[in-house]
Amino acid sequence: MSVVVPFLRPIERENLTARVYSELRKGLLESRFPPGHRFKIRELAASLGVSETPVREALMQLVSDGGLDMRAARSISVVRLGLAEYLELRTIRLHLEGLAAFEAASRISEGQIDQLAADHDRLISAEACGDWREALRANARFHHLILEAAGMPNLLGIVEGIWLRNGPLLTYLYPDAHPTYPGRHQHLNVIDALRRREPEAVRAAIQADILE
Repeated sequence: MSVVVPFLRPIERENLTARVYSELRKGLLESRFPPGHRFKIRELAASLGVSETPVREALMQLVSDGGLDMRAARSISVVRLGLAEYLELRTIRLHLEGLAAFEAASRISEGQIDQLAADHDRLISAEACGDWREALRANARFHHLILEAAGMPNLLGIVEGIWLRNGPLLTYLYPDAHPTYPGRHQHLNVIDALRRREPEAVRAAIQADILE
């Protein structure tokens, strides 16, 4: 009997390796898998509706990207970060995502800002009803949209590479380490500063969000 891995969609039978890679990469970016999660090729292939070969190739590509770890030539799992490595990546995120937020302030459209507001509302609603996976997805969409709005594709690629390793850590937030803020939610400060087109205020708010 085949075992189905939840939260993954079947893949159409064309460009299979690229499609499997895209789905798994999105899963890492959206915090669908916790650190240390071990991928079983046969189960993944059954869940995605493909043969084992494109799954194996996609996993190896993600190992090369740094999002997955391979041990003993067979065991492939989501990377676990030690404290020092996490703090180093957080420092890099503060600078690079701060830069993206600064650039986005002058380039983002009103429609994109409205989408940020909608993603934040989904995050809050999902937290309220205990839908932790949707909360993580909404948070990832919020941050990714700001990165896209910066209009700097090379920066986007670099930060997404960090999120491949950082995203899975966010699974630890729920249900017992729910994010809290001493004042207003920083996402609201980000949105307001974007509407005012204040680059430094947007940078400060996104950096505060990362820290808090």
